[in-house]
Amino acid sequence: MITYWLIGITVLLSWYSFDKPALLGKLLLNPYSVQHHKQYYRLVTSGFVHANFPHLLWNMFSFFFFGRVIEFYFNYIFGAVGNVLFVLLYLAAIILSDLPSVIKHKNNSRYNSLGASGGVSAVIFAAILFQPLEKICLYGVLCFPGFLFGIAYLIGSYYYAKRGKDNINHMAHIYGAVVGMVFCIMVYPRVINIFIDQVKTWTLF
Repeated sequence: MITYWLIGITVLLSWYSFDKPALLGKLLLNPYSVQHHKQYYRLVTSGFVHANFPHLLWNMFSFFFFGRVIEFYFNYIFGAVGNVLFVLLYLAAIILSDLPSVIKHKNNSRYNSLGASGGVSAVIFAAILFQPLEKICLYGVLCFPGFLFGIAYLIGSYYYAKRGKDNINHMAHIYGAVVGMVFCIMVYPRVINIFIDQVKTWTLF
């Protein structure tokens, strides 16, 4: 499965770069280097390295569950082309979710970011389109229907982005989520009806 391959590449590259700051510095997203030194590859490589093990574990744990869902739907709907679309979705979300940071910090040589959050958010929200009533649980305790979780996720990400006190690129989560939904709607417009039909059946009790 493509999900396992992407997780494997990300884990190996992240783990290998943990104690190699010089290598990590070449792979993470530095908008100044992208803008002024044309190092566009950073828009992709930054999504395959992480700051530490908890950061890596959280992203890959989420991707493991939701990536398999989207891979299944894409293969079921599009056949062999589904694998290509799945990879395109993931990479497009990583790149596009970082572009606003590149524009905003293009002259700030000290700004850096890394991690697969944009791609993971895209996959999570793509899964929510197909399965809006599927429960998503926080820490295995607080569980919500996917579409409610998605709303809370976007509100929370926006709040923490405005607060700006934790060095996490929360806006990349939002942009990734938008890419995931737009991508799915573009390649399979019927997903809108699938989403609406399921949400209409939801009741609080």
